[in-house]
Amino acid sequence: MVFKDYYKILGLEDNKVTPEEIKTAYREQAKKYHPDINNKNEHSEERIKDINEAYRTLSNPSLKRKYDRSWNSNIGRKKKREENKRETGSIMNNFFKMFIGAETNIEKKEKKNQKAPIKGENVETEIGISVEEAFYGKDKKISLRTQSGKMKTFTVKIPAGIRNGEKIRLIGQGKKGENGGKNGDLLIRIDIKDNQKFALRGIDIYTNLYISPWEAIFGTKVSVDTVGETIFLHIPQGVQSGEKIKIPGKGYKDGKGGRGELIAEVKIMIPKNPTKEEINFFGKLEKVSKFNPRINVE
Repeated sequence: MVFKDYYKILGLEDNKVTPEEIKTAYREQAKKYHPDINNKNEHSEERIKDINEAYRTLSNPSLKRKYDRSWNSNIGRKKKREENKRETGSIMNNFFKMFIGAETNIEKKEKKNQKAPIKGENVETEIGISVEEAFYGKDKKISLRTQSGKMKTFTVKIPAGIRNGEKIRLIGQGKKGENGGKNGDLLIRIDIKDNQKFALRGIDIYTNLYISPWEAIFGTKVSVDTVGETIFLHIPQGVQSGEKIKIPGKGYKDGKGGRGELIAEVKIMIPKNPTKEEINFFGKLEKVSKFNPRINVE
């Protein structure tokens, strides 16, 4: 005859339980395996019979005492031997670890079964800034959608003199780690964008210098904006459109305490809507001038 473990049938680990715990366990199992709920399970009816049988026995103090003697012979002693074995193994593990310093086979097996922590993936994004913002440094806000779908705003501290394409790392703001592993990082690539005033190329800043035809003919002195200040620049007589005038020490930071060059490209402009006087003047110039820009002139 097969011995039935009534405690296991009721979902209890051993016989060290109170009458209230037995009653609660019975209700849970009876509800779980009731035929009306498990009508598709062909074993539910047999299971509910075992549950009722177990409860009738264990809820009666005299029947429980008699059953416990059989339970100890069939199951209790076996469980106790297994617990003692585990306890002895644990003591031996500690002994070897303390006096020998070596990992036991049990510890190795336990470690093998444990999942290794995995660091979360890094997240990369990009933020655009102006030449001036990169030169002086600035706190910029960036909003990103998290894995949960919510928007999160980060404050990015951009250091003065940062290089184009350089990345700023926000530690732990990337994807979540697994098995207790650290979160990934958020990597923000800096894109220094050109605008109508400045364009950055390495450590040199380029700008356009617009002058009139007569300023190009006679030469002049004009004001030029650099990063953070305005300087005055002498334009030589006969300067050509497309010529580049270099101003040392007025460019971008070189990372060594110095600066690159400001390179001003000359662009000779004509009036878009000339007045009658200007038209007459250029008409007279056309008649007297022998200048031909399409002929190579030294």
